[in-house]
Amino acid sequence: PSCKVFFAADPIKIVRAQGQYMFDERGEQYLDCINNVAHVGHCHPEVVTAALKQMELLNTNSRFLHDNIVEYARRLSATLPETLSVCYFTNSGSEANDLALRLARQFRGHQDVITLDHAYHGHLSSLIEISPYKFRKGKDVKKEFVHVAPTPDTYRGKYREDHADPAGAYADEVKKIIEEAHNSGRKIAAFIAESMQSCGGQIIPPAGYFQKVAEYVHRAGGVFIADEVQVGFGRVGKHFWSFQMHGEDFVPDIVTMGKPMGNGHPMACVVTTKEIAEAFSSSGMEYFNTYGGNPVSSAIGLAVLNVIESEDLQGNATRVGDYLTELLNKQKAKHTLIGDIRGIGLFIGIDLVKDQQKRTPATDEAQHVIYKMKEKQVLLSADGPHRNVLKIKPPMCFTEEDAKFMVDQLDEILTVVEEAIGARSESVTSENTPCRTKMPNEAHSELLSEGTSDPRENPSRKRNGLCTDKHSLLSKRLKT
Repeated sequence: PSCKVFFAADPIKIVRAQGQYMFDERGEQYLDCINNVAHVGHCHPEVVTAALKQMELLNTNSRFLHDNIVEYARRLSATLPETLSVCYFTNSGSEANDLALRLARQFRGHQDVITLDHAYHGHLSSLIEISPYKFRKGKDVKKEFVHVAPTPDTYRGKYREDHADPAGAYADEVKKIIEEAHNSGRKIAAFIAESMQSCGGQIIPPAGYFQKVAEYVHRAGGVFIADEVQVGFGRVGKHFWSFQMHGEDFVPDIVTMGKPMGNGHPMACVVTTKEIAEAFSSSGMEYFNTYGGNPVSSAIGLAVLNVIESEDLQGNATRVGDYLTELLNKQKAKHTLIGDIRGIGLFIGIDLVKDQQKRTPATDEAQHVIYKMKEKQVLLSADGPHRNVLKIKPPMCFTEEDAKFMVDQLDEILTVVEEAIGARSESVTSENTPCRTKMPNEAHSELLSEGTSDPRENPSRKRNGLCTDKHSLLSKRLKT
């Protein structure tokens, strides 16, 4: 039961994929707006060929010398600031973040970690402890060495877009945490944050926030860990790494990466400075990873880097991302359900709300929308602390035509939902009315606590045997 799948109420079985499209066992084609794993496109021929050629030749424990791992480390470090020059290869983003914590704690012997509210950094025990996205759902009490700072969310957070200096205000919250920790005799090992928070609801930190936080953390003897597992490798378009959006004067001490690195092949990495790596080595504990950076993984990683460059996927992320954002902002002006459009490149969030002034999260509506989008052959997901943010993070080969198709489907669905809500809200119950409707709140609740239809069902079916309900497709039970 703990192993969840997409669209649990009506699971989809995918049997093949190519580029930005996935196909089920019936041959139905779906536009993939979910997969930030198949970074350069599903089953990219260059990546497949590189894997096959190396597999035919050698794959072995990464403790043997091999040119591929050295060449990949060289190519990878060339995309980063000069000080980030030591690579530790792992199999997953979770492994990478776990290792990053070990590096940070060994560096000066400190233990405490500052994390952001609603953050998710992986499924290992060490990471669940610093992932409020997960640990607040369970019975575990926050560990005393974990400190949670407010998410730098200028739409729904503590300090919003009308604040004079939201970056400074959110950074000061981190400063207060550090001071309180010191007053309790504790020492900060690290501050960890996704460069753009994904599970937290597609949050883009305000400019200047990371610089100020880094200043406070360094002053406390800690290090700054930038988690690029979901948002790295050119997804923001103008920069190869999302943290680079904050300017050249901001350089993390440790960067973790995963997911898109191997285009679906399990490959991840921690990159840090020589100073931190030497401190880790001085502990006397060896580090090795049986499969991390093995010849096949490294060959695949090199192919991914080649494709990003040869197909100008960063440029594509900028062009298509800007176009998609423009289309979505037009939808925002049209639809009352859209409260906020935020994102950069091919990393975009659509924050759905019941009330634009109060910014009330439209959780049920978001779940309904992703199921209706699936019926229209578009795969989306919803996340954030209220699960009301539609997440768009497709393969980097996503086109303007794909963007237009996706937005057109979304427009149709939101129009139907808003009309249905409006029709019910405006209905007046009368004994003379042949088809009685529920009061607005009850009707709204029924509409969106119930969901996807059986596509085989006649949409003009009479409701309660009395009258036709043109929105009956919205009123089947939705289990998520």
